Amino acid sequence: MAGSKLVLEGRVSIKSFLLGLSVVLIPLIRTWFGHLDWVFDYLTETPGKIAICVHIAAINGLLLVIYRGPVYKVAVRACFLGVTFGCGLIISFSDTTWTHFGWYMCSLSFFHYSEYLVTAVINPRSLSLDSFLLNHSLEYTLAAMSSWLEFTVEKLTVPELKHLNWVSLVGLVMVLCGEGLRKAAMLTAGSNFNHIVQNEKAQSHVLVTSGVYAYFRHPSYVGWFYWSIGTQVLLCNPVCILGYTIASWRFFRERIEEEELSLIHFFAEDYVEYKRKVPTGLPFISGIRVN
Repeated sequence: MAGSKLVLEGRVSIKSFLLGLSVVLIPLIRTWFGHLDWVFDYLTETPGKIAICVHIAAINGLLLVIYRGPVYKVAVRACFLGVTFGCGLIISFSDTTWTHFGWYMCSLSFFHYSEYLVTAVINPRSLSLDSFLLNHSLEYTLAAMSSWLEFTVEKLTVPELKHLNWVSLVGLVMVLCGEGLRKAAMLTAGSNFNHIVQNEKAQSHVLVTSGVYAYFRHPSYVGWFYWSIGTQVLLCNPVCILGYTIASWRFFRERIEEEELSLIHFFAEDYVEYKRKVPTGLPFISGIRVN
């Protein structure tokens, strides 16, 4: 684990995320001061949208004044995720048929921000802009855009499909459990955790077999796997549920095999013995075969 003092980038990310989250104040103003017509019906009418855009522009201007260079890049990303989380909350608690998409926005933005923040806590030496996982891969970006497109098209053509509240609740539970498991794995692994598969063993590397690692060899992947599928169950996206399941399964199968080659090289018989006792946690994925 990292020391008790959070690194500068971590502290900046928290402040910026909360600053972006302040977008929720706009509908609260409508609640507290109902006579201010310019924020009336902020989700559908132009004045509310203008208010949100002005608010975001003002925040970005403030960040430009306060921060410079690499620190600003951290701040603007954390702020963007805070704004997304805040807008998700606004939609979630509003009288709208887009409630489940609000849940999704909160889930997606919190996942990416918490990846950065937890990395700042447990392994600040590996911390970078990539720790947000916003630029994970082209395939990841296309998958996200596909889910937005499917949700919108089906909402306009078969709206009853998006009103299956019990399905969305199942998805929300999957998202929360997956997120919780992944972050528990990161915190348990501490400085041994890295977003990039390591090919060389550092002196600080140890084989972690306690906590959630006593139940799954790859708990962070298990959490991410069910989180990703859960986001599509939450949105009631049948096409993307199937697509995400197949794509995620193939990605983690290859990732686990690649990682276990390094782990066997690092820890030899210790890892082989651990591998015999503890499953990967992912369906029909056993990892690299050892003779």
